[in-house]
Amino acid sequence: MTHLAAATPNLDYACDTHWPWKRRDEDVVKDGALRWADGGLVVPTAPGLGVELDREKLARLHQQYLDCGLRKRDDTTYIQKYQPDFSVKIPRW
Repeated sequence: MTHLAAATPNLDYACDTHWPWKRRDEDVVKDGALRWADGGLVVPTAPGLGVELDREKLARLHQQYLDCGLRKRDDTTYIQKYQPDFSVKIPRW
């Protein structure tokens, strides 16, 4: 998302990285790849996305995904726990 935001000249709002809310063991990007300065994320300058993957973490999280059994997202059932009358309304564009 950082690269997309940096490459979009007319982007006039802040993008949310979700990075600060992750635990260190929840990400496959090696530590130190992303830097913060002046309240924002510094765009990496290395080739590609400018980050290096931790292949061991990636393998562990992939196995966790395979073991969990969840394959289909179901937000409707989840939100109906809190708002029983909720129903999906598909936008008519």
